[in-house]
Amino acid sequence: MFWDGGRNSLADLRKDYVLDKFVIVPRLSEGDHQYKKTFDDKCPYCPGNESMTEPALLALVAKDSMLQRLSDSEENSVEDWCVRVFQSSTPAVTTSPASVYADKPLYSEPAYGYHQIVVACPEHDQKLSRISVEQWGNVLLVIQDRVRWLYTQKSVTYVSIYVDSGQTAGTTIIHPHLNIITFSAIPPTIELEANASHRYINENGNCPACNIVSMESSGPRQILGTDSFLAFSPWAPTYPHEFWIYPKRHTTTFSRITQKEIGDLALMLRATLGGMSKALDETAFNLVFHLSPEKKNSRQIHWHIEIYPQLKTWSGLERGFGVYLNNVGPEKSAEILGSACRKELAGLVGIT
Repeated sequence: MFWDGGRNSLADLRKDYVLDKFVIVPRLSEGDHQYKKTFDDKCPYCPGNESMTEPALLALVAKDSMLQRLSDSEENSVEDWCVRVFQSSTPAVTTSPASVYADKPLYSEPAYGYHQIVVACPEHDQKLSRISVEQWGNVLLVIQDRVRWLYTQKSVTYVSIYVDSGQTAGTTIIHPHLNIITFSAIPPTIELEANASHRYINENGNCPACNIVSMESSGPRQILGTDSFLAFSPWAPTYPHEFWIYPKRHTTTFSRITQKEIGDLALMLRATLGGMSKALDETAFNLVFHLSPEKKNSRQIHWHIEIYPQLKTWSGLERGFGVYLNNVGPEKSAEILGSACRKELAGLVGIT
């Protein structure tokens, strides 16, 4: 079940009484129902069911060893696509015109933005941990295209990219996909990270993430390394078996990474997600891109990807106080995941 506001629905972005914490709340009129079933037996993300979604903004078609970037017309939908992007029919934010702002006594503003779905492959029962390296490369190219386009739009200050895979990760949709949601302000977690990074640079003269990459490259928490990327279990993980993927070179903008780096990241994602899937028995997970805002902003972060396996529910200590209990140390996690991911990588590159 999902909140289905439809493309013309409105929602409010409400701020906590005191904290810089924000919640998107649907704006409902009397008699509206907050939740309804969005589809029955057919999957709207599968080929042949394109009419069940909004028109494709971008459909990537592989033909004659070439990639074509196409879009749906009013009369026809693009067929034989390998990656498809469209506006969500159940958006968390919308571009519908709205001017309802409130400051006193409580703050809220329209939840304005774009919410796009990236269908990662045509096959319904496929998994992100099993799609090919080449297909992961196609997905990353599409994400890069979307990020570049979205940052040209008015009122887009930040582009967020994330994956919910599995019910305990926040979705009941099996078909592999990613979400892209834009905001008119920088999300609190990114703001905190950017401010902390800014302070560190002022105090130490270098990027904290570059120091982390150097420290973890040969330590007990390393999971996997490729030419351009490092995967490791963080020193203080919030989730059991959480791991991060960082570019080895200092870079703040994902939209400007090279074709070679996209290929290397595709290999890294396929190897680590495949290894995690085998080591943790197909556990549900979230995957998020932490990117710098690409419009005028002096406080940047070394962009990276974080993966959160969903193996336990939070306790009152975690929910109420922000102190996390982790029953798996990151060194042990790196040992388990590292072994599985290295085997996965060896199979992908043909090493026996």
